[in-house]
Amino acid sequence: MPQTTLLVYRDKSGESPLISWLEELEESDTKSLAKCLERILQLERSGHELRRPAADILRDKIYELRAKRGRVYYRILYFFCAGERNVACLTHGFTKECAVPDTEIEYAIDAKELVHNNRARYTMEWEL
Repeated sequence: MPQTTLLVYRDKSGESPLISWLEELEESDTKSLAKCLERILQLERSGHELRRPAADILRDKIYELRAKRGRVYYRILYFFCAGERNVACLTHGFTKECAVPDTEIEYAIDAKELVHNNRARYTMEWEL
């Protein structure tokens, strides 16, 4: 399988919620950051083939990267770009206690719609 191209969602102001979240994580817990970055690299290598426990589908073609450190669960939501099986767009990350909140999924769905309508404006390429 060819390597998956990773894009990162940018909001209307041009900021990336994922990058901001990863920077905060870097300041507070570098070991958890490393686990999250490893999941992102796994997605880049495996794309659609990535499965539990590393990734799972939520709903409406929104997926989650799954990382855990101690009792803290980290999630990064993403989707595959329409018509391009090997292009994934990472929207944002968060910690969770129970099921992924609907508000987080809805945020990713809204981001997916924006990206599908204007990819150049709402994405940037992933650079580790």
